[in-house]
Amino acid sequence: MTAPLDVPGGATEVAPEAVLAGGGVSIEGRSLGQIAWIRLKRDRVALVGAAVIMVLILIAIFAPLIVNVFGQDPNEFNKGVTDPNLGTPTVGGWGGISKDHLLGVEPVNGRDLFSRVLYGSRISLLIAFLATLLSVFIGTTMGVVAGYFGGWVDAAISRVMDLFLAFPLLVFALALAGVVPDSAFGLSGDVLRVALLIFIIGFFNWPYIGRIVRGQALSLREREFVDAARSLGARRSYILFREMLPNLLAPILVYFTLLIPTNILFEAALSYLGVGVQPPTATWGGMLSDATSWYEADPVFMLVPGIAIFVTVLSFNLFGDGLRDALDPRAR
Repeated sequence: MTAPLDVPGGATEVAPEAVLAGGGVSIEGRSLGQIAWIRLKRDRVALVGAAVIMVLILIAIFAPLIVNVFGQDPNEFNKGVTDPNLGTPTVGGWGGISKDHLLGVEPVNGRDLFSRVLYGSRISLLIAFLATLLSVFIGTTMGVVAGYFGGWVDAAISRVMDLFLAFPLLVFALALAGVVPDSAFGLSGDVLRVALLIFIIGFFNWPYIGRIVRGQALSLREREFVDAARSLGARRSYILFREMLPNLLAPILVYFTLLIPTNILFEAALSYLGVGVQPPTATWGGMLSDATSWYEADPVFMLVPGIAIFVTVLSFNLFGDGLRDALDPRAR
């Protein structure tokens, strides 16, 4: 008696002894990562979001090169392209858009918007990425430790989380960023401001992911593979970082992609309120703040940084949603 085997071109009869001997067509298993990638490839919206994110990252990295070819110095004043009385652009099309200024110019001083948006992407993406990385690192470490050990360790870490969550973050950020002098901790200028924003946004946001990781760790510590590791004499550090942490990778990755756009908006809000990176360094929030007085006379000045923030946040959210669905084993 033979066993039917479907192969391209029709069914083929394979003898049982041949199957036992390793004959016929072998079936290759798929890892969880391969299954997630297959699901993610089916989500075209998430792939579009990922493609836009890659383009934005490349633009931020190569902003000086792109500006040298297509733009101008982002801090160079061009008084001749604006009306000295009204401050509005007088050259090119709507908002001063021309072959020399692809996205127009700022009112009054005439700085090139294309160059400033590109340079602003470097500040916004850098602060958002590093702040998110800091939040995820602290939150994951504290959450997995609290969930695994339980008892007084869990109670102490949970109360620290509650304490951080009770802080009015925006008010605290305004106060802290406002009192720090221009030179501190061996840093000064833009470097100090960027480091300060990364610390404020990253350090005070970690309890959100810490609660998620703690809840998952409470469930994982009762699973069979953790009991098996304990019975084999595995150390606690091995169980935490080699057994439990890999099983927490999916929610951590999803939260990471969804937290980045939140931090982009938070950095833009601080720059908009004047406590972020200081002028003349270009930031999206700072550009929006400067545009509030000109939205009627020159709406392009507000639309350019506004659309940049909108596209960036939307792309990260779309990719984060698609990644969550791809990593969810219960997703259809």
